[in-house]
Amino acid sequence: MVWGFVTCGPNEALVVSGCCHRRPLLVPGGRAFVWPSVQQVQRISLNTMTLKVESPGVYTSQGVPISVTGIAQVKVQGQNEEMLLAACEQFLGKAEQEIRRVALETLEGHQRAIMGSMTVEEIYKDRKKFSRQVFEVASSDLVNMGITVVSYTLKDVRDDMGYLKALGMARTAEVKRDARIGEAEARADSQIKEAIAEEERLAARLVNDIEIAKAQRDFELKKAAYDQEVQAKKAEAELAYELQAAKTKQRLREEEMQIQVVERTQQILVQEQEILRKEKELDAKVRRPAEAEKFKLEKLADAHRQRVVLEAEAEAEAIRLNGEAQAFAIEAKAKAEAEQMSKKAAAFKEYREAAMVDMLLQTLPKVSLMER
Repeated sequence: MVWGFVTCGPNEALVVSGCCHRRPLLVPGGRAFVWPSVQQVQRISLNTMTLKVESPGVYTSQGVPISVTGIAQVKVQGQNEEMLLAACEQFLGKAEQEIRRVALETLEGHQRAIMGSMTVEEIYKDRKKFSRQVFEVASSDLVNMGITVVSYTLKDVRDDMGYLKALGMARTAEVKRDARIGEAEARADSQIKEAIAEEERLAARLVNDIEIAKAQRDFELKKAAYDQEVQAKKAEAELAYELQAAKTKQRLREEEMQIQVVERTQQILVQEQEILRKEKELDAKVRRPAEAEKFKLEKLADAHRQRVVLEAEAEAEAIRLNGEAQAFAIEAKAKAEAEQMSKKAAAFKEYREAAMVDMLLQTLPKVSLMER
């Protein structure tokens, strides 16, 4: 017994049944785990099967026996779980040949039924309609077994009574007849069209000659009118030339006067520009240097005055600060001597006798100096 992980290819399906599954587990093209002893795994083929559906000697709706051969492609549907379950109920454990047999018998029955409901002409001429009906009826029946009809094609239609051959002969005769009629009609049409073409050619030629004559007449009339108009225009042109020459001379004189006015105006503008240039030159060479020198002297005088004021103020400030420094030094010296004398007096109080002797000793040299 197979157990453990079981795999299958994309052209078959696994059917796991037994413990843990109320309904079989279907695995198309995959893997499943199978428990030993309590579960069972089986396989069902999903391959496409080609069936040759033959229906010999079937009577059509007209009572004519014919034989039909069709080619069908069928397979067990693995993508739809309900259809795969139905296929398992019908074919699980059976060989692929058994599935082929069931599908082939079903298709043959439906093919014979459709043949009996149609005429020979309908089957022979409209093969797509016949194939579509067999496909639809067979698909609706086989789907209940889990089988899908992938395609159905009518391959051959034949009979042993010569009916199809007679149809072909009749059709051939009709085609030949239609060809002869068509040829005669084409010949007649060709002759009629040739006559009409000749008539139209002659009419066109006549119309063309008339048009040529009209064109010649119109040309002569227009040429005479043009000649008359040309002569008139020539006379007008000669008169206009003389008038235009006089106007041109007058315009030339006016333009010469305008040129003189423009030249005079330009001379005046040049003189005005020269006057402005000389004024600017005078301003740049005389006025501006004088003003600059005046400004320079004023600034130098201001600077000298400012320097003198600042020097005086600095000297006064130096004198004031020197006096304050000398006064502070004298005051500090006096305070130091007074403090020294105070300390000495305090010491003299404590040591009167020693102090007096000391003072005497210090005073004697001064007295001697003063006597000298």
